[in-house]
Amino acid sequence: MIRRVLAVAVAALMAGTAFAEEFKLAVTTSFENSGLAEVLLPAIKEDLQIDVQLLVVGTGQALRLGEAGDVDAILVHSKAAEEKFVADGYGTHRREIMYNDFILIGPKEDPAAIATAATATQALQMIAAAEAAFVSRGDDSGTHKMELALWQGADLEPAGFDIWYSATGSGMGAALNTAAGLDAYILADRASWLNFGNPANLTLLFEGDPALFNQYAFLPVNVEKHPHVRADLAAKLEDWLTGERAMNLINGYAIKGQPLFTFNAKPE
Repeated sequence: MIRRVLAVAVAALMAGTAFAEEFKLAVTTSFENSGLAEVLLPAIKEDLQIDVQLLVVGTGQALRLGEAGDVDAILVHSKAAEEKFVADGYGTHRREIMYNDFILIGPKEDPAAIATAATATQALQMIAAAEAAFVSRGDDSGTHKMELALWQGADLEPAGFDIWYSATGSGMGAALNTAAGLDAYILADRASWLNFGNPANLTLLFEGDPALFNQYAFLPVNVEKHPHVRADLAAKLEDWLTGERAMNLINGYAIKGQPLFTFNAKPE
């Protein structure tokens, strides 16, 4: 009798895990640092029997992994680069899933007085004028691309900056740690900041500019370019990510009472 009970228990356990299919998804470090993956991935495995394996890199590297066929899909946040990825035939389409926003973090004393700025570009102009310490991701990520666009909008070129500007070439969490250590300004996504455990003397100083909108999108890799990719699983995962369960989990995910993302996927 005991053996039979054990056999049934083992069979039940195997039924719940043995048939999970692996799926490779390249995601940004800001998405991983937010902690949302720890909420979504177990639910995906439970509902779809898909074991999502994350490759956590910057947006630029995620797109290159997709171009090489090293992943089945990507989840990133740089619209222009994503649209080029699809236009070049590497992705079948781009599906918006959720958004949050970028914010400017800096030392509580705010030596560049960016808390008084009217726009994000003005805030960066004030940082440059004060030559206040600034940390850049410098890694071709979506956050880095946004930062460069803001500098361009401010008629400034980081390549000409002095030692007050530091490019780390690292992910969001590591860059925030560097900024905390240097007591420096940094552009971050709100989710990573809220989930950051080592703020030291840093605080949120500027937010709310529409230019800081941060959209995340899901892009399946084109099976015509790479026949081995799991287009079937990508379709299932996309349906799930744009469905009611994902909406509730994404909208319900909060830290210290603050939501980190807003679901905005539209029906096809």
